[in-house]
Amino acid sequence: MKIAVIGGGSTYTPELVNGFLERTATLPLSELWLVDIDRTRLDIVGGFAQRMVQAKGQPFKVELTTNQRAAIQGASYVITQLRVGQMTARVADEYLGLRHSLVGQETTGIGGMAKALRTIPVVLKIAEDMRELAKPGALLVNFTNPAGLVTQALQMHAPEVPSVGVCNSAITTKMGILEQLEKLAGMKIAPERTELDALGLNHLTWYRGFTLDGEEMWSQVLQGILNQLRAQPEPEWDPHTIEALGMLPNYYLQYFYHTNHKLQAQQKWPPSRGEEVIEIEESLLRQYADPALTEPPADLMKRGGAYYSTVATQLLNAHVNDLGETHIVNTTHAGAVQGWPADWVLEMPCRIDRAGIHPLPVEPLPAVCSGLVAQVKAYELLTVEAAVRGDRKAAYQALLAHPLGPKADQVQVVLEDMLETNRPYLPQFWKD
Repeated sequence: MKIAVIGGGSTYTPELVNGFLERTATLPLSELWLVDIDRTRLDIVGGFAQRMVQAKGQPFKVELTTNQRAAIQGASYVITQLRVGQMTARVADEYLGLRHSLVGQETTGIGGMAKALRTIPVVLKIAEDMRELAKPGALLVNFTNPAGLVTQALQMHAPEVPSVGVCNSAITTKMGILEQLEKLAGMKIAPERTELDALGLNHLTWYRGFTLDGEEMWSQVLQGILNQLRAQPEPEWDPHTIEALGMLPNYYLQYFYHTNHKLQAQQKWPPSRGEEVIEIEESLLRQYADPALTEPPADLMKRGGAYYSTVATQLLNAHVNDLGETHIVNTTHAGAVQGWPADWVLEMPCRIDRAGIHPLPVEPLPAVCSGLVAQVKAYELLTVEAAVRGDRKAAYQALLAHPLGPKADQVQVVLEDMLETNRPYLPQFWKD
């Protein structure tokens, strides 16, 4: 089996490789192709990946290339983890928000929109190459942020190429809850005995259920969360909000629920998170270049992305081995959530088997959440249209629709700044 990773020069790649090495008994991987447009970075990260695999007895080959089509040729899976414009574009997204007194963040608000406009055409081209070159039925696994929005574009504009969006937020939450239950029980609990219930959009998800051996534990879990928050001098969430919801919001909902706090934090820049990550990556790349290094360094955890390799390899393992496992992923729900438009891509529990990604029927979110979901989904759909068509009117409407976007009398100013800042990566908006 051949797997292609687009964005193989990412500092996350060694963790992904580690995941594949840990699953050699069940994943019949023979060739792992790492693709990147930055040859220098690819050689450093890819060279380290090759040493990692060599140290484990070479169970599969690691090929390095700048040729996307060669990597996709005959692939059974294509993983996208790319960043158009690299980290400098992320920093520009952050300061775009700061300039206009708006949230500057890589996956939500105007920064997330800028990233989506840059990314969607590139990922659709990958899908086009897959349609021509990959094995029939090859699955595109998208980790590229904003993951849900990019997956919405894929499933709207490349429906003939199977795709799924994946994020590590759900599994990170699941493992945190599991740690809490283990302390109460005084014993280790195997993660496969548990399931987390979640619904929403990527980075706009609410967690609302947790089962152990099929028994619902959410009331105990929620009470434990509330006890922890009430014991903290400066809790991450207002306990009253969590109690009123009866659910745990995804971390990124802080940008919506505690916007002023996030805007105040931006005033302390530099460094922004993107600038911090640039320093972390420079250090990681220096370590990766060490010819004696054959294991991912501890500093990789500073980069974020905990359980990234677990999410990726569990998904592929369930798919190729027809396991029928439940995973929280991003896909078109196709009527699984009654009353919501069937073509919406949602982050939700799905059964994964060889036949594909099957959304499981679930109750819709309550009114306190569903209005926000509808508003952000409207923004997402407009952003997809803007990215694909180079449609400035749709882009204007997307900014107008976003709850974290500018006021109506500032939309044109912000849009012009966004497009000009990203001009090298947005040829679709500069056809004339």
